[in-house]
Amino acid sequence: MSRRWKLLSGALWLALLAGCPLPPRAPAPPPAAVAPAGALAQLGTPYQIVAEDSLLTILVYRAGPLASVGHNHVIASHELGGTIYVPAEITRSTFQMHVPVATLTVDETALRAQQASADFPPDVSDSAREGTRHNMLGEALLDAANYPEIALQATLLPAAAPGGTLMAQVQSTVRAQVRSFTAPLRYELGDHSVTVAGEIPLRQSDLGLTPFSAMLGALQVQDEMRVSFRIVARAAAPP
Repeated sequence: MSRRWKLLSGALWLALLAGCPLPPRAPAPPPAAVAPAGALAQLGTPYQIVAEDSLLTILVYRAGPLASVGHNHVIASHELGGTIYVPAEITRSTFQMHVPVATLTVDETALRAQQASADFPPDVSDSAREGTRHNMLGEALLDAANYPEIALQATLLPAAAPGGTLMAQVQSTVRAQVRSFTAPLRYELGDHSVTVAGEIPLRQSDLGLTPFSAMLGALQVQDEMRVSFRIVARAAAPP
């Protein structure tokens, strides 16, 4: 019992020093070289993304036998930028978007409250938030100093999914690693605006990253995250 208590105490101290564990601590090298795709065709009316009306949230979940030491996290961006191009044939739309890494937030009280789940209690200390954000932006994870943006570009797939949802082929560039995945989208086209929204489970490994793990797996972050977005864009001139 004494040996087990010492191990547990050491793990707790490690967790307190590190803040809350966040994904991932070190990026995995890509399995094969992937050449970045060229710019997408810019067809149709350009709609500029309005940062103050748009939101990206990423739910990150703890795991492992010592999961109770850490917290689940809500990562968010209120600073999305880019352009959505909407031609007459809506299924040929494309978008290009960038996420400034340094402006990502961690565990905003209002956003945690919106989760309406016991998995995201409101009692996250300021020190835990700051520790988590420091780790997230550090060299071992997103390395904001050398990779200031996450870039996304997407094209709609020809066939619509059931229920009127469109499917998009998305290319992400995170820490200079290029990956592709599909995502369902819902859209609303107004007189001078377009709104795109969706939610998707996405693995960190899908982005070329390795989930955090320590103490022989006692402290972990789940590979799978939950990504939600609502993007509002407006035309500079009447389309």
